[in-house]
Amino acid sequence: MSNSIISIKNLEKTFLGAGEPLTILKDLDMEVEEGSKSIIIGASGSGKSTLLNIIGGLESSTRGDIFVGPYEISKLKEKQLTEYRSKFLGLIFQFHYLLKDFTALENIFLPAYMNGMKKKEAIERAESLISDVGLENRKNHLPSQLSGGERQRIAVARALINNPELILADEPTGNLDPENAAAVIDLLFSIVDKYHKTLVLVTHDISLKEKGDICYSIKEGKIITL
Repeated sequence: MSNSIISIKNLEKTFLGAGEPLTILKDLDMEVEEGSKSIIIGASGSGKSTLLNIIGGLESSTRGDIFVGPYEISKLKEKQLTEYRSKFLGLIFQFHYLLKDFTALENIFLPAYMNGMKKKEAIERAESLISDVGLENRKNHLPSQLSGGERQRIAVARALINNPELILADEPTGNLDPENAAAVIDLLFSIVDKYHKTLVLVTHDISLKEKGDICYSIKEGKIITL
């Protein structure tokens, strides 16, 4: 696939503990097309979050070749990994990880400001993104003053602040009730479409299968197309 943004070959991840080694991912191959929306569905412990963490440079692989955009992940030093995560990726987790002493708007613009963007530009971009997620009237509220769904919408906006090429979302609605979960998913997909980003989303929710361009599952350490 000539326009792949992710290319993985022969990926293996084995955890070494006190007992027997535990291989979660084995001989896994995967290609993700630029601009696509990929859903990875699986039960807890299947290895789906581990795969996403490896793509995100948050965990190392035991072996295998992992190329994401211009980066060969397994060859990156820590400083290069930090640059990769801050400039190329937008990360969304099950927990929002908002800074409790900063407003919604500050939580969005701070990653850009810390990444070298001028403060005025970072604030303007954050203002635009908070409008995209429908919370411009809550921009001066602290996370404690926001609902769970609102906090996760702020996390979606924050993931876009550095204009990343790739959005990685790990169970982004796992802590939300069904109504808020559906709203956040619809918002995430619409904002990814608006800004022409690539999305890889990991979930246990089988109902999201139809939302993506392609849907995968992990069985016995290998990825299969559903």
